[in-house]
Amino acid sequence: MSYGGVKEMMRAGSALGLLILVSTQANAGGFALREQSAYGQGLSFAGVAAGGALSSMYWNPSVITQYAGKTMEGDVSLIIPHASQSYSTSTLAGTAAYQQGVNDSGNDALLPATYASWQLSPQFWLGLSVNSPFGLGVNFPTQWAGAGYGQNSDLKTYNASPTLAYKFNDMFSVAVGVQVQYMTVSYKALTVAATGQFATISGAGFSYGFTAGATITPFPGTVIGIGYRSALNQDINGTLTTSSTVPATTTGSVNLTLNLPDMLTVGLRQRITDRFTMMAGFEWSNWSRIGTARLYTGSGANATIGGSAVTFPFEYSDGYFYSLGGEYLINPTWTVRAGIAFEKSPITDGVRTPRLPDNDRMWYSLGFSYKPPQFAGVNIDFGYSFIDVKDTPLNLGPGTGNPWSNSTGTYVGSTDSTIHILSFGFRYQWDEPAPRKTALITK
Repeated sequence: MSYGGVKEMMRAGSALGLLILVSTQANAGGFALREQSAYGQGLSFAGVAAGGALSSMYWNPSVITQYAGKTMEGDVSLIIPHASQSYSTSTLAGTAAYQQGVNDSGNDALLPATYASWQLSPQFWLGLSVNSPFGLGVNFPTQWAGAGYGQNSDLKTYNASPTLAYKFNDMFSVAVGVQVQYMTVSYKALTVAATGQFATISGAGFSYGFTAGATITPFPGTVIGIGYRSALNQDINGTLTTSSTVPATTTGSVNLTLNLPDMLTVGLRQRITDRFTMMAGFEWSNWSRIGTARLYTGSGANATIGGSAVTFPFEYSDGYFYSLGGEYLINPTWTVRAGIAFEKSPITDGVRTPRLPDNDRMWYSLGFSYKPPQFAGVNIDFGYSFIDVKDTPLNLGPGTGNPWSNSTGTYVGSTDSTIHILSFGFRYQWDEPAPRKTALITK
C-alpha cells in the first residue's frame, strides 16, 4: 500500500469508539449516544423534553422544577449491538489473508448516567447531570477485506452539566446550565498491509458549552418542553506514532478540533385520562457543522503521513428524530409504557465507512416503573428498545466520490445492524409530596 493512502485510513478513527465500561456502537445519529434515561428508553424517548423523570434534564434542564425538595437518579444501559460486515468487491481481498468479512464489529457496553436536583426556594432549583453524550467503539480483525477502511478505534467522553432553574409560576419554568466535557481518543490505522504496520493517534482534551430549556404547562394535563444543548468545539491534543518509519511523517505532538453538533429537542406530554398519557417528541441535531477536521502539529502546520496532510472529511448532514409513545398507570405501584421512533441518520451513502456504518433506523420500545409501597420516594425504572437499522451500503475507492477513499483500492460491501438495549434506573425523592387525593363524591 502506498504512503499516499495512509492518511485516508487515519481519517476514519478520529470520531469513533466511546468506552464507558466497554466500547459499543453509537445508538443515535452520527456518533451520539441517546441512552441517558431508563424512563425515556421505554418510550423511545417520546416527550422526554417535557419531563416524566429527573433524567429528562439531559434534554431540557428546566424539568427539575417538577421535583420538590432533593431528588437523585442513577441510570445504566446495557447495549448489545450486532453489525456484520460483508463485501462483494475488495482490492485487498486479492491477498488470501484479507478475504474475510466481519461477523460482528460492535461491542457490548454498559453506559451510566447520573442526575441530582435541589430545590433552594419556591422559585429556584440547582441541578447536576453527568453523562457521556458522544462516541462509539468498533472492533475489527487486523486482516479483513475492508482493513484499509476499518480498524479498532476508541473514544471516551465525560460531560458534567451544573444547572440553575427558575419557576415563574405553575405554568412556566426556565433553566440554564454549563457543559464541561472531557474526551479521550485512541485509534490505529493500517499503513502497510503486507507487513501489518500501523499508525496510531491518541490524545485528550476539554470543551465547554451550555444548556438551556423551558417548560410550559398551558392547561392542566398538558406539558410542553423545549431544550437546547449547545455545540461543542472539542479540542484534542495528543501524539502521532507509527510502528515503522514512514518518510515525510510528522510523528510527535498533534492536535485537532472536532466541531460537535448542537441539539434542539421538543417534547409533549398530554394526559388523556387519569390513567393514560400520550407523548410525542422531535429532535434536531446540527451534525452538518462537523465538516472536515484537520490534524495539526504542535507548531500549527498540517500533520502529515507520507507527505500527505491528514484530514477527516466527515461531511455529515443534519440528523432528525421523531417519536411517539404512551404510558398507562395500572395502580399507584405500577406504570407501563411503550414507544416507537424513526431516526434520520446524518451519515449519507456518499460519506459512509465501515468504521461508522450509520443509517436510518426504527426504534421499538417497552418499559415500566415500580414504586415500592414500603419505600416512600423510590421509583425503579426499566426500559427495553430494539433498533432496526436500515441495510447499509458501503462504497469506497476510485471514482466513487466518497471522500474517505484511499489508495488501498476499492471496497464495496454492506453492513447489517441491529441493536438491543436494556436500561435500568433508580430514582429517589426526599420528602416526596403525598399523592393528591380526590374527595369522594356522593349523591
